[in-house]
Amino acid sequence: MPQPKSPHRKVFGRRQGRPLKPSQQRLVEEVLPELALDTAAERLDPASIFPEAEELWLEIGFGGGEHLAWQAAENPQVCFLGAEIFLNGIASLLREIEARKLGNVRIWQEDARLLLDALPEASLDRAFILFPDPWPKLRHHKRRIVQTATLDRLAEVMKPGAELRLATDDPSYLPWMVERMSRHAAFAWLAEGPEDWRRRPADWPQTRYEAKALEAGRKPAYLRYRRRG
Repeated sequence: MPQPKSPHRKVFGRRQGRPLKPSQQRLVEEVLPELALDTAAERLDPASIFPEAEELWLEIGFGGGEHLAWQAAENPQVCFLGAEIFLNGIASLLREIEARKLGNVRIWQEDARLLLDALPEASLDRAFILFPDPWPKLRHHKRRIVQTATLDRLAEVMKPGAELRLATDDPSYLPWMVERMSRHAAFAWLAEGPEDWRRRPADWPQTRYEAKALEAGRKPAYLRYRRRG
């Protein structure tokens, strides 16, 4: 069962970086209100958001929104939920939404764990956690989004057979992810060999962050798991 929301739940990470440009501010003021989900809602009904959607996908921490926008354009029959607290990243996604005329995206501008609490059980067909903040210092590991409690809730809201995709370029976060996923009974790793997690699938577009990681010599890992039935 979903845990009750706590008004004292602390969100780690910046909510805004550089001041928004006028074009970004316009998007935040004019477009975001039309796409923003009610973060105070105790329950969300996905069917009421996109009545004609065939599936529901979620991206936790969408960064600049390149991956989410690409997926939404390639899969117009899917309802996309994007959770992000960084306003500059939200503005970047809004630019993509407007430019591509995407009508199948909604934004959760708050802690993604609250969104997971609000979703019905067995409602997600796919979920993404791509290049989350690694919080590399040992004392900050508790801030990492890939935690057993998060996976427990994802297991509840994902349908049997649904896919969870994770990615990281941080050498300390990769074993952390693999260890927690491997010991979670609800998820099965889809990799059959090293190349399955070393190469990005064709339906997984590269982001600016990933390109910078490769230029810096960091090798990303692409992990795919299936929710067991």
